[in-house]
Amino acid sequence: MMLKARPHPAACTPLAPINARRLKLLKPFSGCSKEISGKRKSSGRAALVQTQAVASTGPSTASKAKSSPASSQRPRKPEQQHKQGLRSSDTVAGNGKPGQRVVIVGGGWAGFGAAKHLSQQGYSVTLLDVSPNPGGLSAGWRTQQGRAVEAGVKGFWYQYHNIFALIRELGIPWPLTDWTTSGFWSPSGLTTEAPVFSKQQQYPTLLGQFIHTFPLFRSIPLADRLTMLPLLYSILDYDRSPASYEQYDKMSAWDLFQRYGVSKRLFEDFLRPLLLVGLFAPAEELSAAVVIGTLYFYALAHQNDFDVCWCKGSVSERIFLPLVDLIRKSGGKINGGQLVTDVTIDSDTGAATGVHASTKEGQSTYYPADAVIFAVGITGMKKLISNCPALGTRPEFRGIMNLKGLDVIATRLWLDQSLPTKFPANVLAGFEPGVGGTYFNLSELQDEYKTEPGTVIAADFYHSNTLMPLPDAEIVAKVKSNLDHCEPSFRSAQVVDSAVLRWSSAVTHFSPGSYASRPLQTTSLGNVFMAGDWVRGLDHGANGLSQERAYITGLAAANLVIQGLSHGVPAPIIPVEADEPHVVAGKRANQAVQGFLEALPSPFRSL
Repeated sequence: MMLKARPHPAACTPLAPINARRLKLLKPFSGCSKEISGKRKSSGRAALVQTQAVASTGPSTASKAKSSPASSQRPRKPEQQHKQGLRSSDTVAGNGKPGQRVVIVGGGWAGFGAAKHLSQQGYSVTLLDVSPNPGGLSAGWRTQQGRAVEAGVKGFWYQYHNIFALIRELGIPWPLTDWTTSGFWSPSGLTTEAPVFSKQQQYPTLLGQFIHTFPLFRSIPLADRLTMLPLLYSILDYDRSPASYEQYDKMSAWDLFQRYGVSKRLFEDFLRPLLLVGLFAPAEELSAAVVIGTLYFYALAHQNDFDVCWCKGSVSERIFLPLVDLIRKSGGKINGGQLVTDVTIDSDTGAATGVHASTKEGQSTYYPADAVIFAVGITGMKKLISNCPALGTRPEFRGIMNLKGLDVIATRLWLDQSLPTKFPANVLAGFEPGVGGTYFNLSELQDEYKTEPGTVIAADFYHSNTLMPLPDAEIVAKVKSNLDHCEPSFRSAQVVDSAVLRWSSAVTHFSPGSYASRPLQTTSLGNVFMAGDWVRGLDHGANGLSQERAYITGLAAANLVIQGLSHGVPAPIIPVEADEPHVVAGKRANQAVQGFLEALPSPFRSL
């Protein structure tokens, strides 16, 4: 049964209007020092970061846990949360010194986030992106009949506080749908569905998820679902200490599931597809630490965390274009069609002095800079490092060469009949070996298609290396076959137009042991900083693929620039909702027990 859509999405947690006491400011500083985290001071992940030049202030986990919403209080909608929004004095100072130049390499959430804040602080910001139209739809992504197509479909999750705040700051018509239900499908049929948790009675985390999903698992028996319980201990233990986090990071998620006795049926029908669409790789190829963190942030930390909404049009047109317009109105420059090829370094100071970029026609331009932010993905960064000796000789950049990307395919189909789907968003498991899949009914989710004849379906494949060589027609046929299997009414519909987009090594592969090779936001070049959801050292949410995390790293990089150049107001960053009291208590108890056990003398230590 479909839920009736509200005018705007339901919301994040019920926080008070933003003010200084409710904000967690990243106060950056120069030099080498350990990361200081007010959110999880005992976090093993944070303690692993020995040289991250980012400090954060905020109450301890214990004090923050008191405000955790494990109650019956109804959550607000995103456009209602923080009704007063950000005051202009919170983000706009305009006091950067004239002539202080910041070059940002790469658009997207990280690059645009950094460019927005720094341009509002009065810096001379230039963002360079290889796309001809950064923030907009590419003219080349069109169907045979000329319809524009956007790459993939991305969700906006319950804990995306900072992105929701940005949307309100832009002052645009609310671009997101209501929270939606989702279906999980296998070749045997519907496996389970995800309800809208924020519309249900509120319970403490884990209890609420169990109660509200109990009647929704069609094909996974309760006995199999209960094998998930021992795995929950890993949430309490994985970031207990640096050694603990390192141990979990080197382990694959598959090994983790085996260690804790997860049943084969639960793994194959639920966990495997969840990871293939959430982290774009099978469990055998994923870091257990990243998997635990992702499951906790998106599903287990609070009852409502798995709630997701979608953009009512393309993210490029509905959000990025207004954001680009704001950057330009604040004095920033957005230059498309610019491939950065080199970085110049002052041999005396060891600081970057500018970057070289070229167009596809070969025209080269030099952009002088007082600070540089790299906000590109792994594949783009590896190409730059390979061509730039100034970066390739430095350990933190050489380490990036160990990292890998994963292949993805995005498709869009136009059908000749107007047909409903059981759920607007759907996850597929077992239809293609080792490949994750999703499909979305854009005729229900996006405004521009609601009145268009027929049905528009977006379907994406993740970890799609085995599908990449196939011709477009064969990939479209696979999508149609999957649709027909899950939605029998689609069997009589014909595909009248389609598009298939491929990206090789486009998204981060969080493989076992990859944490050590991922860069910090600071580098050995004192005025060069990194941003993107793949950087480490920022203890904010899931340590993996996330639009929210990418945006946050852009703001954090902007704060590092402000600290280094000594001008401007740091960007406010809304913290992740605190752990609930029983989780805090469990972590403390485990910390105490493990600390006691580790303190016991061992006859093997001298061997």
